[in-house]
Amino acid sequence: MTLLLAGDIGGTKTLLSLYNATASGLECLAQTRYPSADWPDLAPMVREFLGARADAGTAPPAAACFAVAGPVQNGQASLTNLHWHLDESRLAEECGLARVELVNDFAVLVYGLPHLGPEQLASVRPEQAVAGAPMLVLGAGTGLGVAVGVPGANGLQALPTEGGHGTFAPRTAAEWRLSQWLQADLGVARLSIERVVSGTGLGAVARWLLAERTPDAPPPAWAADGAASGEDWPARVAKAAEAGDPLASEALELWLSAYGATTGDLALTSLCRGGIWLAGGTAAKQLAGLRSPAFLEAFLAKGRLRPVLEPIPIQAIIDPAVGVFSAACRARMLLG
Repeated sequence: MTLLLAGDIGGTKTLLSLYNATASGLECLAQTRYPSADWPDLAPMVREFLGARADAGTAPPAAACFAVAGPVQNGQASLTNLHWHLDESRLAEECGLARVELVNDFAVLVYGLPHLGPEQLASVRPEQAVAGAPMLVLGAGTGLGVAVGVPGANGLQALPTEGGHGTFAPRTAAEWRLSQWLQADLGVARLSIERVVSGTGLGAVARWLLAERTPDAPPPAWAADGAASGEDWPARVAKAAEAGDPLASEALELWLSAYGATTGDLALTSLCRGGIWLAGGTAAKQLAGLRSPAFLEAFLAKGRLRPVLEPIPIQAIIDPAVGVFSAACRARMLLG
């Protein structure tokens, strides 16, 4: 039995899983969700997780991979929201692990792509991928994650990026007004893409429309109730749009269009003829919207470069545990 330790570390929760690498794939043996803020560091959490299995006679993992929400440099990563500073060598020593790797949480998804099953995916745009071509993974969640996968002799190589922090480029008069309002609302001189193209951004689009359309009128019930209950804006907007509310529906369509345009821009940047995978918390929740003209036409609307994008397939990753699964895939690669 070859055991692998995989983790998906976020500001709110950390998911640790133990996998068995078999000839037919990866078998999840145990999985535990921890509130991240309850722990001073990752090492004691890992020791507790592994200790419970060691008591049952389980051998130490042969390799470990942890996906972290942020950039990784020289085997180290700092998580601002947790005040954790992670170091591969220290984790290996303190947890008794032979091999440890830290990977950006979107870059790690690249390593899982070849191993995803049909139950983990949903087709958005069913075209034909080009074997051996670059692949693109992006996803609107709390922010906008972006990574590129490049095939090589030893499998896929993940290239992490901070593409979500590029400058948001308005395409329409409405997007221009939105960008000006958001800059003032946030008190920033420059607006990044993820301020609009993210789950948080969906809520921002709705707040802008409310401010522009009904500045002196009471807000609709879904907005008023959301403010009173503390429920997050994106969930309120999506629920109201599904119920047919005109303003929420307009906000969702504008957001989907901006998401599609951004996906097309990134596809041109990476020439990802190997395919595009949409991940993040909104992928499964907004599957119908991602298949709609609002998203797809904006994706293709690149003038003379439209023919470059037309053959590229797009899939949505709908498995909420894909981060830890992909980390396990990477841990298996570390064994050589």
